[in-house]
Amino acid sequence: MNPNGILILHKPRGMTSHDCVMKVRRLFQTKKVGHTGTLDPDVNGVLPICIGKATKVVEYMSGYSKEYEGEVTVGFSTTTEDKGGDVVNKKPVTDKWTEAELDKVLNHFKGEIIQVPPMYSAVKVNGKKLYEYARAGKEVERPQRTVTIHSLDRLSDITYKEDTASFRFRVHCSKGTYVRTLAVDIGNKLGYPAHMSDLVRTSSGPYSLENSITFEQLEEFKENGQLFAQLIPFETAVNYLPKSIVDQVTEQQIKNGAVLPIKKGLEQIRFTVYNEKGECLAVYKRHPTKEGFVKPEKMFWTGEPS
Repeated sequence: MNPNGILILHKPRGMTSHDCVMKVRRLFQTKKVGHTGTLDPDVNGVLPICIGKATKVVEYMSGYSKEYEGEVTVGFSTTTEDKGGDVVNKKPVTDKWTEAELDKVLNHFKGEIIQVPPMYSAVKVNGKKLYEYARAGKEVERPQRTVTIHSLDRLSDITYKEDTASFRFRVHCSKGTYVRTLAVDIGNKLGYPAHMSDLVRTSSGPYSLENSITFEQLEEFKENGQLFAQLIPFETAVNYLPKSIVDQVTEQQIKNGAVLPIKKGLEQIRFTVYNEKGECLAVYKRHPTKEGFVKPEKMFWTGEPS
């Protein structure tokens, strides 16, 4: 039996997302494994990993909003915008902010904001990743991007220590948001250099930290013969799409990849199709050239046993 499903991994610190994929391949003894958005090595937390047939839904997971809990330290900035980089700018903190003053600054970042990605990031400029330029000591112009901060809340009092000030926060943000850069921008708004001194991803789309599994737990499950049972159904990744249940005649047409006329239950621009047994067969979408028809965008039914 081949493994199929989504693993909600609790990525440990010190590992890259690619490291995690390689380790999952070894654990499940399968090559068909893909992650759904990188997490920096210094960050731990939720990293959904798709295995087997579930790799077909990776593209539908790339747009998920994410939630993080972290810490901003004000007083110095670093090359990488987190605690792992070299110090580039220092300014001893002499201000003492009230909670109301700090919360007002955080409120400034809610909604749509413009970010400039950090030099140590995987954003590509002229075919090369920014971190490749950074490692070569080159500074290049970075493209601005618009992201959305759905919520941003302070989780702790402000702690003053030596020449710095720190506080914890929770942020719910759109895809493409650099939380490191958000920490730096918060510091700039306060009038000081800053960096992100701690970060945990607590959710990615519908998948949360409470339901995540560590590598240590996976090793135990493997010893007990319960490894495959930790995978959740791939269709949980596309539950946000409208859902259509079709009769047996339409089911057979869909299994053959048919272009279908739009009818009741098939009116949406993009939707999932289930049979009467509750099996997710495909994602269909409006036909780009045939008015009044829908076509398969992604087939999940393969005719092979799971």
